[in-house]
Amino acid sequence: MITLQFPKYDFRIRETPDSKEIWDETRKMWLLLTPEEWVRQHLVNFLVEERKFPRSLIALERGLKVNTMHRRTDLLAYTKDVIPVFIAECKAPAIKLDQHVFDQAAKYNSTLRVPYLMITNGLKHFCCYIDLKNNSYRFLNDIPFYDEMKIG
Repeated sequence: MITLQFPKYDFRIRETPDSKEIWDETRKMWLLLTPEEWVRQHLVNFLVEERKFPRSLIALERGLKVNTMHRRTDLLAYTKDVIPVFIAECKAPAIKLDQHVFDQAAKYNSTLRVPYLMITNGLKHFCCYIDLKNNSYRFLNDIPFYDEMKIG
């Protein structure tokens, strides 16, 4: 798989007769190793190892309803009080991070209303703080540490 703009992590990868699979430490299961899953697993490890997010407060591919449509968030992190605080949309490295990708994450956030939103393709990352009270946002220079995130 392609080298991403994350630290190098040791993943458990196995080959099956038809594909490659990666062990998801968060969900405790083997998953098909797609380019998007490669990005998602790197992001999870980065958040846990480097930004000190508790793994137990990260949900992957969690279902939600946006208007009447059923969707899935790639990554949703919660506070210790189980309040959603951080959402990330992961794309394969070949996918350009454009307004469409940002809008997709923003639509999910219209339901979740979390203060931190991130999009990544593993090569580029954009993270912003959403001021829900003033209906505005600002891009951050870096991905925040778990204990530094502001709620509300």
